[in-house]
Amino acid sequence: MPTLILVRHGRSTANTEGLLAGRTPGVALDEHGQRQASGLVRRLGELPLVAAVSSPLRRCQDTLAPLAEARPGLPLHTEERVNECDYGQWSGRKLAELNDEPLMTTVQRHPSSAAFPGGESMRAMQHRAVEAVRDWNARVEEEHGANAVYLMCSHGDVIKSIVADALGMHLDLFQRISVGPCSATAIAYTPLRPFLLRLGDTGELGSLAPPVPTDEESGRERGAQGNATVGGSA
Repeated sequence: MPTLILVRHGRSTANTEGLLAGRTPGVALDEHGQRQASGLVRRLGELPLVAAVSSPLRRCQDTLAPLAEARPGLPLHTEERVNECDYGQWSGRKLAELNDEPLMTTVQRHPSSAAFPGGESMRAMQHRAVEAVRDWNARVEEEHGANAVYLMCSHGDVIKSIVADALGMHLDLFQRISVGPCSATAIAYTPLRPFLLRLGDTGELGSLAPPVPTDEESGRERGAQGNATVGGSA
């Protein structure tokens, strides 16, 4: 199955202002975030991406804009299911004041039971995001083969919940995962289990390119190759 590169959007104006942006419309990248987005093109290097999938929110779309310009043939898709968590009445509020809300303790310590007033639960967020990944994995493999690599640009909590699922972690542990703005997380999905290749990486990503198979290897399943590599003694 394919390898997924999860990219969190670059630093936004809400990040620098200490706001919980949620789905507030019009939240853009700040100047540093714009530089991060431009640098993503170099970081991805020669990684043979077959598709890019994005949250519908502007800060994700803007993060992928330089990549789309540099690779005009790269298909770019919008996926509602990897949208930011719907924080409801918390959206747009300062994080400093939200820390005094009793619900924040639940969000941090028992997120599987947390539901935002006028918004969605964290369980629902994880469910829709993981279903989106599974659907896109199947689509990408069908269209491009098991060695394909694709990118998905989303949001911190969404990416953390996808990583928790890949690691077999309960959602209540997902706050232990950290993914900074414009960081990349790579998950290789196989028929047996996923493998976390990178987490919150802000360096180069070209080394994640799949090896070019020899004629002898061309008929082998990537899943078998991945299991052999991970199970080695190195």
